[in-house]
Amino acid sequence: REGLRQALANLLDNALKFTRQVDQPTITIRGTEGEAERVLSVSDDGVGFDPKYSEKAFAMFQRLHPQEEYEGTGIGLAIVKKVAERHGGRAWATSELGKGSTFYLAIPTRNADCGMRNVE
Repeated sequence: REGLRQALANLLDNALKFTRQVDQPTITIRGTEGEAERVLSVSDDGVGFDPKYSEKAFAMFQRLHPQEEYEGTGIGLAIVKKVAERHGGRAWATSELGKGSTFYLAIPTRNADCGMRNVE
């Protein structure tokens, strides 16, 4: 459970960081449960990124934006991916440059006791 808390904290931190320059930022957290998996998503209306780099966003020490503009070490999303994989799940992102991003964390329903609850 602690890993999932850390993953959620990293997703929220990421959303907050990249909406800082938006006048009235919106961050949306959703949770859904299907037959196969529970999915947590964190969406923002921040700077976004080119979708072709969505896999790179989860690589250790990788950054999609210059450190001079946005602080960070490049490990937050890598931790999210590792937590997802540790629970037999997956992590991915969708984004549009200049319009925001959505990051997803999915855990198989069979691992439902890992601490994720349905959130709307």
